[in-house]
Amino acid sequence: MSSLESLVCSIVPQARHDNHLKDELILHCQEILNSHIGQTVESDIGHLADSIKRHLLHASPNGVSTLRFANLLARLLEQPVLSRKHASLSFLHSLAASPGAPTLSPQALPSLVPPPPSQQSSSVPTPVVSSPSDSLPRGKTQADILREYRSRHGRAHLPELFLLRDTLYLLQGISGKYVSFMSTAEAAPGEQLVFREDSKYVITEPTRKLILCLAEVGHLYKRIDNFIRERDGKPSIGMIEQSLCHHLQNQLTEYYRLIAVLESQMSHEETGLTLKRLNVWIQDWRLRMRMMSVCVEGARDTHGGALVNLIRGYADNGDPFVRKFTDQLLEEVSKPFFSMLHKWLFSGELNDPFFEFFVAVDPELAHVQYVQQSASGSLAGDGGFAGLASDSDELSGESREGGLKLWESKFRLQADMLPTFVGGTFGRKIFSTGKSLNFIRYSCHDSDWVVTREKLSNTGGTLKYSDIAGLERSIDAAYQIASRRLFDIFFEKYRLLDHLLALKSYLLLGHGDFIDQLMETLSPSLARPANTLYRHNLTATLETAIRLSSAQNDPPDVLRRLDARMLEYSHGEIGWDVFTLEYKVDAPIDTVLDPEAMVKYLKLFNHLWKIKRIEATLSKSWMRIAGGARTFLRLPDLSYEWHQIRIVMAEMIHFIRQMEAYCQLEVIECSWKILLDFVQKKEGDLDALIEAHRAYLDRMVKKVLLLNSKAGREENLLNQVREVFTTIFQFKEATDDFYNYSLSESARRDAQRDEERGVFTGIRPEPRYAPDTLPHILGRIREYGGMFSEKAQTIVHGLQSHSDLDCRFLGIRLSFSDFYKTKRETTHQKS
Repeated sequence: MSSLESLVCSIVPQARHDNHLKDELILHCQEILNSHIGQTVESDIGHLADSIKRHLLHASPNGVSTLRFANLLARLLEQPVLSRKHASLSFLHSLAASPGAPTLSPQALPSLVPPPPSQQSSSVPTPVVSSPSDSLPRGKTQADILREYRSRHGRAHLPELFLLRDTLYLLQGISGKYVSFMSTAEAAPGEQLVFREDSKYVITEPTRKLILCLAEVGHLYKRIDNFIRERDGKPSIGMIEQSLCHHLQNQLTEYYRLIAVLESQMSHEETGLTLKRLNVWIQDWRLRMRMMSVCVEGARDTHGGALVNLIRGYADNGDPFVRKFTDQLLEEVSKPFFSMLHKWLFSGELNDPFFEFFVAVDPELAHVQYVQQSASGSLAGDGGFAGLASDSDELSGESREGGLKLWESKFRLQADMLPTFVGGTFGRKIFSTGKSLNFIRYSCHDSDWVVTREKLSNTGGTLKYSDIAGLERSIDAAYQIASRRLFDIFFEKYRLLDHLLALKSYLLLGHGDFIDQLMETLSPSLARPANTLYRHNLTATLETAIRLSSAQNDPPDVLRRLDARMLEYSHGEIGWDVFTLEYKVDAPIDTVLDPEAMVKYLKLFNHLWKIKRIEATLSKSWMRIAGGARTFLRLPDLSYEWHQIRIVMAEMIHFIRQMEAYCQLEVIECSWKILLDFVQKKEGDLDALIEAHRAYLDRMVKKVLLLNSKAGREENLLNQVREVFTTIFQFKEATDDFYNYSLSESARRDAQRDEERGVFTGIRPEPRYAPDTLPHILGRIREYGGMFSEKAQTIVHGLQSHSDLDCRFLGIRLSFSDFYKTKRETTHQKS
């Protein structure tokens, strides 16, 4: 029977026998209780406070009580504990306004007992009536009365001591007698809390919720403890994950101490432990367990630097507790990372057995080193020039490729393992520093490595997470020392700048007198078919050209790297088509002068060699024509043709010399100046040096070969220039034929005149050529001259719309007086 039903039956005795009446009265009472009768007045604390102040001023005109009330009211409004502040003030105001009443002792207060039943007799049993005098002892609270009432009429509450003991078990991940964990196989992997009740005791819902809140800590504890146990003793667990498990175990040890202290508090009766007090004690550890649980779940799928990043992500939190706990965790977990970082940054050694560092090594290249050739070994050969000209080209090619491969592929940067507190910029510096030190130590065989290591050891102290500023300073200092030492090794020990200058002088035709001497001595040999040439003859001719020019003053190490060889040839090609110079490089300079770079040097040499050959050919032809002018004066009928030939040849000479000046002055020298400025600054690392050299080469290849940036049209201008070169050679051959015809015709006419004068010289006056020979030769000359002019116009027009500024200037230099523009307009008008 409910309290409301008992109240209705006590007040209305008829309802005890009439169920319909009883139900109607209970329903009516419930409507009254659920209504807002008597609550129409809004809670206005300000109005109520003004009324109280007026009452206090009336009682105490000096205003002291009013000021004190205002202070107390302000403090009351700031307290979030009381939710019915207006009702409390209204009650106190009513008490103050009511007339004085005699003070009663607590013993005089009647106990709260059920209301007395009606005096009418009834056959239905009625509740026992208790008067204040014979009821329970006076002064008991409602909770005590309610507890005793339930003990008489129902099940009592389970004693809190039993629940407290079980809760302490739950906090250690152990199931208790009345509350236990139970795994569910049907749902996702997890656990739920099960409450066991008996016939005597009951666990209230608020108590269940409180225990459930406390059991969360035990559930998180079990998850963390299982994670540690799973990884205990496993050989494949990384050092960073081992450090995480060690720190978590230390945290759990502190947690065990807290549980022991809490268990000791259960024996104290006055200050004993309760569930609510336990919840307060465990609040700090609830946050810790949550943080550790999140780290544990993330650590299942990550390792190494990625795990450090995962934990670092929780440090960006506005909660000071979370931020402090994460920083402490990172300080411990990152110790193995900083140990690996120290060895890599200051020694160039990668000690990473579990692949946790953000630098990884290629297992195939881990133990491979450069095959470094000594200066007095195979490079020297016979002790003089061309010592590299041997039959072991395949081996040297492999060593060069291996040198570049070791530098670029032996170590690689793993961005996903790079901790965020290091950053991308410092991560690349760390990677470059360690790689440079490894290169200095194992590839360059630097004898001053101990001095370099000593300088690095003085750059800073111990690396740790709590000193990020010191870490950045150490990284910058180590990077500068390692990069500077590597630059010194390349440019002082291995004379890299001498090799770059040699490539510029020989393969880019910078040594003018050497190139002229080489071309002059090689011309008879290169004019023959390619299959009749021998490499030792070319080598001997090359050595002669060096000794007859200023190139003989170059260092011996540079000269013995220079070699002359022939490319693969096909049927019908001559020596000019397959001849090339080659510059041999070995480790470690082949890291900068890699095979791809040497291919670009050879491509530039072949193009510049053709320009130089055409320039020399046109110069010789011009001198030949100028020297034979007296002979041509004897043929006045051919003077116009020779005049036209000289005009076309002058146009060709202008074209080819402007091309040569553009390549040497505008491109090669300017590019060399940029590279030289970079070398003199000695800034950056070896990667920056390689990149600067590649930019130097790419700039020259793009500008010298007139490459276009438009897709599918990159080599259009280069192909047109090559066609112009072919046309010039064809014009030169036709001019040579015309020259020979002119000499023969001049000799025939002189013999005819001598015969007319009666002087016999033994030369027959009959013509040596067929009658149609001259028209055919002149037709070829006009054809090739016109073809050259048209192609030159096309090249100039293409250069004017080129994307590169220097190429557009070349177009202006080729047609500085708008010669080709005027000529093109004249041609269009005639057509």
